[in-house]
Amino acid sequence: MQQFQVRKDDLSGHRLAEADTPQLGDGEVLAAIDRFALTANNVTYGVVGEKIGYWNFFPPLDNDDGGWGIIPVWGFADVTASNHPDVPVGDRLYGYFPMASHLVMKPQKVGGTRLFDGAGHRAALPPVYNAYGRVNGQADYEPAYDDARMVLHPLYATSFCLHDFFSDNAWFGAEQVIVVSASSKTAIGVAYALADDQNAPESIGLTSPRNLDAVRALGLYGAVLTYDEIGSVDADRPTAIIDMSGSGAVLSALHAHLGDNMRYCSNVGVTHWDDNQMGPGFIRERSAMFFAPGHIQKRASDWAPGVFEEKAFAFWRAAAEKSRSWLTYRTVEGLSGAGGVFDDLVAGAVSPHTGLVFKLTP
Repeated sequence: MQQFQVRKDDLSGHRLAEADTPQLGDGEVLAAIDRFALTANNVTYGVVGEKIGYWNFFPPLDNDDGGWGIIPVWGFADVTASNHPDVPVGDRLYGYFPMASHLVMKPQKVGGTRLFDGAGHRAALPPVYNAYGRVNGQADYEPAYDDARMVLHPLYATSFCLHDFFSDNAWFGAEQVIVVSASSKTAIGVAYALADDQNAPESIGLTSPRNLDAVRALGLYGAVLTYDEIGSVDADRPTAIIDMSGSGAVLSALHAHLGDNMRYCSNVGVTHWDDNQMGPGFIRERSAMFFAPGHIQKRASDWAPGVFEEKAFAFWRAAAEKSRSWLTYRTVEGLSGAGGVFDDLVAGAVSPHTGLVFKLTP
């Protein structure tokens, strides 16, 4: 088996580790990872891995100094060996996997359409990440949507949660909402939700000069500005911020410009991960990190069983269809080329209009 590992304290350090495929214990299965997506969201996992626990999902091989980690990804895998009576060889799973060739899992709560990985080290981690779809049993599973599901479903689920969170809080009294790093896929998902909501505030997308034309061409935001045009934002209007960038310089300037009219800032991603130290203008008391699994758990208790999943899935499918006009998928064969692609992603050299898919099996 192979694992793509990165240094937890320096994402530019990485290696490909190899070992024999482990023997299965009672109740365990071996999942051969067929394909997975890699997006800027996975860089966020690495940046906040210690704070939120993303490094704890998939222990790395040969990690004597504790400095290596495996970044989680969303993808598909096929069960190639099984010691579990209810999970046969050939079962196809969708969910949270390591950047690796295989994963040993210990299925629990096995149902017709999903199961949970009950590995001991994952017990305290958010349930949404431990759940796997058994897609062969899902009536709405279409293999033709595999790439879109890997690339977009996790991001658009967060987009759905963000819109639901702000809507549930009456947009914190805002008359305009600013989406920072407006070219990112999660931001575009939020823009789809805003455009479909007649009660949502007016939207402003903030982006880099190189992405300005592409973001404007989407036709989703009420206005699109570059980061050096923050001063032209109407500071007299109550404003909410949905931030995908994590840029301390941008957020500090935006908060300082808006002052008391900065009603709430939701920090979601860190596309500008190397510039995430906040400056003196940043208003911490009205800012908070947004953790989608926490919102999902809240809605799971608020709504009837399965309602969140139905709503989020319907949103993803509709938004995925709309995304065909601007999103191009790029396939990378095998893990051997992961290093260069990952470096490009960390450096921000991958277009947000590209969906990266790694294909590991023939």
